[in-house]
Amino acid sequence: MVNQGQLYVVPTPIGNLGDMTPRAIEVLNQVDVIAAEDTRHSARLLQHFGIKTPALAYHEHNERQLCHKLVERILLGDSVALVSDAGTPLVSDPGYHLVRAAREAGVQVVPLPGASAMITALSASGLASDRFVFEGFLPAKSAARCQRLQALADDPRTLIFYESTHRIQASLADMAAVFGGDRQAVIARELSKRFETIHGDSLLALQAWLEADANQCRGEFVVLVQGATAVEDEAVDAEAKKVLTILMQELPLKQAAALAAKISGLKKNDLYRLGLSLAEK
Repeated sequence: MVNQGQLYVVPTPIGNLGDMTPRAIEVLNQVDVIAAEDTRHSARLLQHFGIKTPALAYHEHNERQLCHKLVERILLGDSVALVSDAGTPLVSDPGYHLVRAAREAGVQVVPLPGASAMITALSASGLASDRFVFEGFLPAKSAARCQRLQALADDPRTLIFYESTHRIQASLADMAAVFGGDRQAVIARELSKRFETIHGDSLLALQAWLEADANQCRGEFVVLVQGATAVEDEAVDAEAKKVLTILMQELPLKQAAALAAKISGLKKNDLYRLGLSLAEK
């Protein structure tokens, strides 16, 4: 049962309409208005489930201006449901400003559980799921993209990205260049749809797989990359470890690893990961 004066965050299917929950249908039927990322896209969903609640456009271009008007409506007693084109709102979709403004105004925000492409992909990837980091969409230009990836190169957690048809090959090429072509990864494409594909291999092999089949370059992508492997103490000789330990006492880890690499001739990334493990002890 929907209560007046509340904001509901309502997930919608990422592809298969059978994933729409009964509770989501109930809420969308009972609220006073639906704030939808694309009203034309949502209209098909609402029509399919016989939902006649009026919808208004709420997207990245108008959310800052519209969020306060919606909060005012809620404070006056209206109930509002927030939906995105697919999946859970706010996950690489608009909605952050509305939820924040609602909470600051003392409005109760009610989240409904539901579909999320990143969690769906992670559950079937076979990569470590106990610790992961979601990075959303990478920058469009290669230089900025590589800079972001470099900052993640030594992260031991599973890395999760969204990517588009137009940039999937370029992004994989940059990942291979920054992370190394042998780093394991998984491509999850068109999840819950007719041509759903979940394929894992090394980054270099995944590049070749996409290049060999243009059909696999179409659709919406989740890319999951295995986290960096921690360097064991034995992988670095005792002298290099001693140098790194001394430098870490005087310098930030990144600088200490870079200087220790110059002194020892070892790889900076290996020394950086070793420094992380030493800092935790």
